[in-house]
Amino acid sequence: MAKRREFSVFSLSFLDVMSCGFGAVILIFIVINHSTEVTSQEINAQLLAEVKKIEEQVKDETLSLIEVKNTLKEADDEIITTEATVLEIILAIKELEARIKEISESGASQEDSIEALKAELKLLEEEAASLEGSVAGAESSGASLRSTVGQGDRQYLTGLKIGGQHILILLDASASMLDKTIVNVIRRRNLPDEKKLESEKWQRAIQTVEWITANMPKDANFQLFTFNTETKPAISGTESEWLRAIEKEDTDGALAGLNKIVPAGGTSLHHPFALAREMEPQPDNIFLIVDSLPTRGFEEPKRSNIESSDRVALFGSALEELPNASPINVILFPMEGDPIAAPSYWRLAQITGGSFLSPPEDWP
Repeated sequence: MAKRREFSVFSLSFLDVMSCGFGAVILIFIVINHSTEVTSQEINAQLLAEVKKIEEQVKDETLSLIEVKNTLKEADDEIITTEATVLEIILAIKELEARIKEISESGASQEDSIEALKAELKLLEEEAASLEGSVAGAESSGASLRSTVGQGDRQYLTGLKIGGQHILILLDASASMLDKTIVNVIRRRNLPDEKKLESEKWQRAIQTVEWITANMPKDANFQLFTFNTETKPAISGTESEWLRAIEKEDTDGALAGLNKIVPAGGTSLHHPFALAREMEPQPDNIFLIVDSLPTRGFEEPKRSNIESSDRVALFGSALEELPNASPINVILFPMEGDPIAAPSYWRLAQITGGSFLSPPEDWP
């Protein structure tokens, strides 16, 4: 009887099948990997093209900014030169007046000399009036009442129009104005009042108010209110009054009162907006300096925790208290944990015809 052969899974046919399978897997891997590399190279090429385009745009904007700065510098130089010329003409006028007076008092018969001097004096007066008019025109859009210079003498194109006959400044004096992060606000809130007043963010807010008052028209009326859970005028007892920008006592008094305010409490926009609506005449330009959406309305909230949706609702109801047809210019300072503030205040400035500014740390 013939002996049966034993079956083995590691026969030559089985190994051929396994080798073919492994080869197919390797081939698929090579094809897929090559396709991925081609796609990645195409994407990188697109990104590099976009980056190059953005770099060119940044370069163009930088050149435009340099041109604007040069133009502003030339304008400043012209104003300084014109002011010096005006001063020289005024001194010449005074000298001629003294000579005319001297000749008149001497009694000498020098009528021709006197008439010539009077004619020269008239020409100088006309030239001085013309030059003063040009300086006034240049200063009407700049600092006309006070001198303010920021760090490094920087100047910015803000888009803020410091105009109007009745200008209302509303400054947020809540505890959040002590710092831009929640942790530091909590820490500074427990410091003595002297340390709170030294807060960098609060000092920037005060400097912003000084910048606004320095650029107001000379014939304008103004009022300065600080607000947190309530609203107070910078000069006590002037809630229903308008102060005069031309009066040094009013501007200095308002700023002196502001420097005594210690940021504390929550934020309510209902009170300042309602007070603005009650003023007579109503403001024709409002500057709102704030850092976040409100945390309360006319009354205290029923619960301690307030959600982002609650703050948006409070903001919306506060807008109902605004005076009619008053443009709102918003200067928004940074605050951690309130991402809805910027679009909300930007929208407020847009619908009222005002401006929106979120300034850098070295402004004004």
